[in-house]
Amino acid sequence: MSTQLIRPARSLQGSLTVPGDKSISHRYAMLAGLAEGTSRLSNFSTGADPHSSLACMEALGARVLHNPDGTIEITGVSGSFRQPAALLDCGNSGSTMRMLTGLIASHPHTFTLTGDPSLTLRPMERIRNPLITDGSENFI
Repeated sequence: MSTQLIRPARSLQGSLTVPGDKSISHRYAMLAGLAEGTSRLSNFSTGADPHSSLACMEALGARVLHNPDGTIEITGVSGSFRQPAALLDCGNSGSTMRMLTGLIASHPHTFTLTGDPSLTLRPMERIRNPLITDGSENFI
């Protein structure tokens, strides 16, 4: 084992970009997907989970563009999600599954949410049951 002495720098210049926050990116994707107009998101998380939220927003009718400069533009559905043509695939994202369930609950369509084998084994009755009890029968 060797020891090295590092002397303090007299100055430091440059810029630093911190990674996008996963939790905030989920919320941005869903709110922009539901909103009216186009939202431009920068520093969106590169993790797979928030990208599952983006894919679900596309399946529900939002337009999602990944720009060369790293920003993401989402044109929302103005409050009215469309009937998805396929299952809403949440990947391995429990956050996508839980938040999306609440977001789509008031819409007059039938939604089937799925995910990878790990996600589909997680308990979801605690979010599903209150929605069914409140009269929303749009969940399978």
